[in-house]
Amino acid sequence: MSDANKEIEPELCKVTDALGILVGKWKPVILLHLLGNGTQRFNELKRSLPGITQKMLTNQLRELEEEDIIERKVYAQVPPKVEYSVTDYGRSLEPILHAMHEWGSKHTLHKQAKKNEQEAEAEAK
Repeated sequence: MSDANKEIEPELCKVTDALGILVGKWKPVILLHLLGNGTQRFNELKRSLPGITQKMLTNQLRELEEEDIIERKVYAQVPPKVEYSVTDYGRSLEPILHAMHEWGSKHTLHKQAKKNEQEAEAEAK
């Protein structure tokens, strides 16, 4: 049996571990920005994420850095310059993020179709 077809034993499931790294309103979006746009400075990221606070962005970046998903590079200059980029290891998440985006898009359409169907049934009564 190939690895792709192997059943995952629930008690050994590592989905929770993976989600622990990616879960949060901002982490997937931060990663997609860095994957799509390459290395960015803190303020560039902040501008591309309307609604995120400086504290939240700092926390999310630190957590991703702790997991070796992103890299923080500090330049010794005045004013200080700090850049963030996805590590080679972090790039392994790209197909997962794209798959989750695709599923999320399909799920949104599914939910809307279901809602439309229910509304049509209610009107028919």
